[in-house]
Amino acid sequence: MKDRIQDANFPKTEDGRVYHLGIRAGEVANRIITVGSMSRAEGIAKMLDASPKLFSLYSERGFLTITGCYKSVPVSIVCIGMGAPNADFFIREVRECLCGDMLVIRLGSCGCLTDLPVGSLVLPASSVACTRNVDFDFTSFDPWEVPYRLSKPVSADPDLHRALHNALEATRPPSLNTLVVSNTVNASTDSFYSSQGRQTSFQDHNASLIDHLKATVSGLTTLEMETFWIFHLAASWRGVKQSSSAVNPPLATVPVVPAFSGIPSGTSEKVEVLLPGLDQDTSSRPVIRAAAAQMVFASRSSQAFISPDQVNELERWSGRGVLEALVNFGVAPERLHPIAGSVWGSIEPSKPSRALL
Repeated sequence: MKDRIQDANFPKTEDGRVYHLGIRAGEVANRIITVGSMSRAEGIAKMLDASPKLFSLYSERGFLTITGCYKSVPVSIVCIGMGAPNADFFIREVRECLCGDMLVIRLGSCGCLTDLPVGSLVLPASSVACTRNVDFDFTSFDPWEVPYRLSKPVSADPDLHRALHNALEATRPPSLNTLVVSNTVNASTDSFYSSQGRQTSFQDHNASLIDHLKATVSGLTTLEMETFWIFHLAASWRGVKQSSSAVNPPLATVPVVPAFSGIPSGTSEKVEVLLPGLDQDTSSRPVIRAAAAQMVFASRSSQAFISPDQVNELERWSGRGVLEALVNFGVAPERLHPIAGSVWGSIEPSKPSRALL
């Protein structure tokens, strides 16, 4: 172990790197695309400006952060993999590395419960969580419990949702007739299999789950595993600083060597992210805005699955559309992370040498 952790409550290294994503303040921008696929992240990164050179960090825990500029506006692409825990790591740890507002658009794949064709784009206005009830006895029928639980809906940020729809329509290639469907409801699940109604060798008691979901949730269109958790955390955060006490015993970790850091290598300078206190005007507090674009890869009604050529075409268009939505969404300069010391600032980058956290 080389780097020591300062606080077991919210683990960071001495120079302020968060435990799972491996980044620190100045290495992630206020405008963020989050994806689940490394190839999707790298494909979108090719659309960024040639200058400044891209910052890229692949953490030991499997998170990839790429930061650069699109049309001279700082943007980050963060690949988080799949599922609620990874979405939680992402939102919480990025938030601790940012001053000002945080704009997040999730660009991911989904399964569709309606007759929309594969290759469609769905922009959910809200999302519910469907989770496996671990108190249910799955080995035998339990008359006192239900096997799956459904949450109340949480909405996308309406302004970012609208901006995303407009940007996708504006960037649609003339040759594409792909549907863009808004104002639907998404369900995020805790399993790709049991809580999405797929039949396996496990006794999941889910044969009628999809029918139940469609009958219970009006407008339910898509299933995936991350959107609800991103919407929920964005809606729950109130932008006030919390107290945190230091813990002496360090936790095991390994050193971080990003591909290029805006703060020259060799320094252990810690960058503090300052948040307003509870007694300050709420209008000055930073916010988290979240929206989502979901590419229909699978039709649960027809059992059709998207082709590789369709994926490539859809990702190029939607990636460009999400970038346009983010950079054209107005954020006051005082609500942005400082340029000084950031990887998108004026510091001349060294030659990248990709390394693991």
